[in-house]
Amino acid sequence: MPVIVIGSPKGGAGKSTTAVLLGTELANAGANVTFLDCDPNGSLTLWSDRAPVPDRVTVISEITEASIIKTIRAHDEDGNVVIVDLEGVASRLVSRAISQADLVITPMRATTLDATIGVRALSLIAEEEEALGREIPHAVVFTMTRAIRSKQHKGIESSLKQQGVDVIEPPLMERAAFSALFEFGGDLRSMPAQGRMDSALENASAFAQAVYKRLTAQEVAA
Repeated sequence: MPVIVIGSPKGGAGKSTTAVLLGTELANAGANVTFLDCDPNGSLTLWSDRAPVPDRVTVISEITEASIIKTIRAHDEDGNVVIVDLEGVASRLVSRAISQADLVITPMRATTLDATIGVRALSLIAEEEEALGREIPHAVVFTMTRAIRSKQHKGIESSLKQQGVDVIEPPLMERAAFSALFEFGGDLRSMPAQGRMDSALENASAFAQAVYKRLTAQEVAA
């Protein structure tokens, strides 16, 4: 089953939020999900400590450069999705995780600064592709977006697409429920209502489906 790596060198881009939303939505759809918390801030571990983790979800912490590949392979089995939340710097651990990925997702806010720094993650993927001699599927997802996209957002998205970068639709909107996940733990279905929960659920579900379609398309191609 797939290994999905969530990586960006830009702090505050929404890596852990993206990971939790994706993993909990996939678990709700019936997949077994293993989170590997590789961020020194331990955001996924803090999330898992707030409330009982949802059914079919496991969180593993204290992953090191030496153990990352072994840990990924130990949980990369039928019926299980491995989601790796990386630290926000270029490191040997990050490179080793990317080398095992079936899909790398780079969360990015629709600002010039985020786009400039986020492109570094794409460069790191390209370096790993060259070293491995194989393509590593990757995509960008915009995070904390507004209903009406700014000219800056449209310009950055257009530039990425012109460079051949896969941009996931829908983006993850700026929603109270998404940020509150780290206050309450659990998932969007178990936490206390925050704002427009129906819209938040719809957004998260559509995002997870878009990721799932990319993974199944790879399986067909293989």
